[in-house]
Amino acid sequence: MNNENMFCDLETGVCGVNGEDELEVIDLTRSNRKITLYYVTDPICSHCWALEPVLNRFIKQYASYFKLQIVMGGLLPGWHGFADKSNGIQKPSDVAQHWQEVGEHSRMPIDGTLWHDHPILSSYPPSRVFKVIQEKHEGKENEFLRRAREAVFVFNRNIGEDEVLIDLVHQMGLDGEKIVAESGLESAQNRLEQDFELSSSLGVKGFPTVIMVNEENKGVKIVGAQPLQTYVEGLKQILPERVNPDDVPNLLEWLEEGHPLFSKEIEMMYDLEQNEVLAFVQSELPQDSYRIYHILGEMYIESVKKERG
Repeated sequence: MNNENMFCDLETGVCGVNGEDELEVIDLTRSNRKITLYYVTDPICSHCWALEPVLNRFIKQYASYFKLQIVMGGLLPGWHGFADKSNGIQKPSDVAQHWQEVGEHSRMPIDGTLWHDHPILSSYPPSRVFKVIQEKHEGKENEFLRRAREAVFVFNRNIGEDEVLIDLVHQMGLDGEKIVAESGLESAQNRLEQDFELSSSLGVKGFPTVIMVNEENKGVKIVGAQPLQTYVEGLKQILPERVNPDDVPNLLEWLEEGHPLFSKEIEMMYDLEQNEVLAFVQSELPQDSYRIYHILGEMYIESVKKERG
């Protein structure tokens, strides 16, 4: 991927090269024994963070129909030679405004001020950590990606730095020093390059991109952060049988997965208005099971179990 991928467009919901339809039917030659959902993303993709509420619900309700495969796309190799004069981005500090606009538009909180005084130099370091965890601790890589996004978007931490990555991995109960050290080896970069090759073979130009492929190698490609119904309709297009969603999880069950739940995520999961969230939380959760916090103008809840952990 090249540095053109850094720009994010509010209208299309795409980080990267624009110019694709939001949903198109595609035909792939890749061999699959069942439906695979490829989610091509990057740890610092702001529109991917904005997509979290929709993607959370889609996965919770429809995961029984597909196998999820997260693919790293390589949004920011580095700043050398980068310039996007048409959008006013020539240096890291220029990204702050775009991130803040995405946060305001999506209501998934984004600080972004680190681009002024402590910028991320590349998205490859957290992407390599993701690949190491994916290989050595399968099933934990999604947790790492979520923690990394919370850290960079909400809490303004530079996830391009080893000490931050070590801390995030430690929070998962894994050996942060060992995993981050492994992520600096050539083998980790090679695994990352394999993701880039897969992304390219799938025709991905920007993030987020979701591609669903069935047993006949027919699929749909959905580009940008789209509404829930777009993903549901895409799934229906490639399945011969009737698609029936599973029930959404109850709030306590979801909260006990261990990460903060932001108001927008709760609204999307339970079809609520913003002004209904507080009463819903209070009615669904035992009083001593959660804490309420506010950041960047948004409410979020966190499990008391996490605090004690």
